[in-house]
Amino acid sequence: MFEKVIDPRVSETDGAGHINNTVIPVWFESGRDEIFRLFTPDLSFDDWKMVIIHFDVDFVHQLFYGKKAIVKTWIKEVGNTSLKVYEEIHQEGRLCAKGNAVYVNFSFSKQKPERIPDDIREKLSGHLIR
Repeated sequence: MFEKVIDPRVSETDGAGHINNTVIPVWFESGRDEIFRLFTPDLSFDDWKMVIIHFDVDFVHQLFYGKKAIVKTWIKEVGNTSLKVYEEIHQEGRLCAKGNAVYVNFSFSKQKPERIPDDIREKLSGHLIR
């Protein structure tokens, strides 16, 4: 599992007093940084590999400003050219959001998907959800 701590910003809070639902996909994406780094170690967009083709989010409980949130990201499945992730956001020990995302290892220069290299597959396998 990959884990990232998020410090909610006041600008992410909406008129109802909780973190706005549009922020949650952004937090999930931030939790995928170490996955991105496996494919593009310097995170340069000149050689970016990861293209999102699907995501979904379930809102379970409200999230609030002033309390740290933890994004937990697991690998659900590694295919030939794609990978599926499962994610959760917790605050004060409570599951607040969960979701899934699918990424494709994509060559922008060739404009087509590429096989996920074996060394990256091995690293991803250490984060498989059990």
